Amino acid sequence: MIAWLDHNLLYWHWVIFGIALVALELFTPTFVTLWLGVAAVIVGIVMIFIPLELSIELVIWITLSVLFLLLWHKFVSPRMANQTLAGLSKEAIIGQVGMVTFYNRDQGRGMLKFPAPILGNDDWEFIFDGVLENGDRVIVKDISGNSLIVRQQETNSKPS
Repeated sequence: MIAWLDHNLLYWHWVIFGIALVALELFTPTFVTLWLGVAAVIVGIVMIFIPLELSIELVIWITLSVLFLLLWHKFVSPRMANQTLAGLSKEAIIGQVGMVTFYNRDQGRGMLKFPAPILGNDDWEFIFDGVLENGDRVIVKDISGNSLIVRQQETNSKPS
């Protein structure tokens, strides 16, 4: 085996390793390295009180890592599910407000963007009969195929 592994790792090796893995999580949005790092820190804390051999340390680390990952995916991750309106009925979409990103008055069609995805997409084609500018806010009043039928949102400001 590698020469430096002939000697037992000290508790602070595990703590530094764990902190490095937790810091690495800043660059990976998966939460996997977070739980690997937490498990490593726990192994380091256990080693303060109980001296362990390297093989036992690795078994504890792997066991805790797998346990934390399973618990994460079973209980926490589903609660953080995508907060979109995906899978909701037509009635839930009607009344949503979006912003016009493109509008062709001749065709009466354009594209709008919602602040949160609706049915898994935040950009939608829309149908409107009238005059719109990019940046105008519109409200969904119906759905026609894959296009939304919208009306212009009234503004509360009064002209001076």
